[in-house]
Amino acid sequence: MEQGLRSDVTLQKETAILVAVHMHGDDFDAEDPFGELRALAESAGVRVVATLEQNRRNPSGRSYVGKGKLEELAILVVETGAKVIVFDNELAPSQIQVLEEATKCKVLDRSELILDIFANRATTRAAILQVEIAQLEYVAPRLRAMWTHLGQVTGGAPMGVGTRGPGEQQIEIDRRIVKRRLTVLRNEMNEVLERRAREVSERRRDHFTACLVGYTNAGKSSLFNALTAGGAFANDQLFATLATRVEVWNTGGGESVMLGDTVGFIRNLPHHLVASFRATLEDAISAHVLLVVVDAADRNARMHWKTVCEVLDSIGASTQPRVLILNKVDQLQESTRSELVEQWKGCGIAQIAVSALTKEGIGHLSETVRVMRTGQATELDVWIPMSQSKAIDFIERRTEVLDRHWDGDRVRLRIRAGRGTLDQVVEGGVPIEIDGLKGKAGLDKVFGVTESWGEARRTPPHERINGGD
Repeated sequence: MEQGLRSDVTLQKETAILVAVHMHGDDFDAEDPFGELRALAESAGVRVVATLEQNRRNPSGRSYVGKGKLEELAILVVETGAKVIVFDNELAPSQIQVLEEATKCKVLDRSELILDIFANRATTRAAILQVEIAQLEYVAPRLRAMWTHLGQVTGGAPMGVGTRGPGEQQIEIDRRIVKRRLTVLRNEMNEVLERRAREVSERRRDHFTACLVGYTNAGKSSLFNALTAGGAFANDQLFATLATRVEVWNTGGGESVMLGDTVGFIRNLPHHLVASFRATLEDAISAHVLLVVVDAADRNARMHWKTVCEVLDSIGASTQPRVLILNKVDQLQESTRSELVEQWKGCGIAQIAVSALTKEGIGHLSETVRVMRTGQATELDVWIPMSQSKAIDFIERRTEVLDRHWDGDRVRLRIRAGRGTLDQVVEGGVPIEIDGLKGKAGLDKVFGVTESWGEARRTPPHERINGGD
């Protein structure tokens, strides 16, 4: 095998053979088993020239594929002139070594392919750090299989005086280099994580936060641009977004939330990559509500939904409410659209059909999140001292005022509002009465004793309603 075969892992402009080994119980698209892998390969700049598929009860411990398929793969490499073989599976280092020796061709597994895409797309310092950490964690246990120069680099007469001795293998040097580099990167990444965690925590206290999550290429960034001032890079390709972007989303009724757009998930996403991208996923973990975006026009939408839920649970984003966003309904026929709600009833959460392209359903989505922020609106009476002009102005801007009545030094407002809006007034220390009771006691009387998001937040300075004018 040629020296440096494993060290050259750039995929740009290479021709590739795709290989998939399916075991019983695997989730994959039976109609197009190479669809996702082909999209990943093309995202990495590869031109696919052939595919090879095998169904097995268990993978071969030596080469993952069977002996016959391995011979067939070697012939296919010669016939097509392919420069790389990409497996839709995760391979052991020893299996990669056997495959490369048998085919005389570079072999990558699914994890390494995804890491290559992330490395090419990373632009922010945090993303670059996360990708390099994930790459080194992937490489570290594979060093013995990846390098052929395992001879002693010191010792023996040819090296000269002062170098005689037992020597040291190159593999040990490589391992120490990787270990030192990982230590440096993790220290720098910890600083990024701490800073990011503080930013997210402060944003959560100051605002109601929502986060778009979903399978890669489900249209999250396009939806983000449709809901906010935009600016997110949206493209019809896998992993177009690697860094979280946060913008203000005006949900109507004088209310707004902070909306985040995150990196997309994918089936069999490498665990070390998920761990490394903790900083990027911090917004999803800490959000008040998760908006799970699914490409409704994709026949694998159910499988994608399952994958997203599994990843969310694995990173700890499992306590907040979720809303299922069925995106790209503009690509469906009218008869199919009417069946959507029925098809997704079993998912156990609210579903909203939208189109980021035509803006269909955007109003319904905004209203749903606004109600989640403020609470279900109800009619009630509030009494506020006339001296609390700022609080009065806040309520009149943020609620539907049905009636006003001035009584001495107080004003009675008959309003329609949700608890979340009035929480902000009560938390500011305003001496307000609600249905005859003061502050929180009045809220509990009208809305019931529930924990609202407002009780765990600090009103932002520009919206804070303080007791006093």
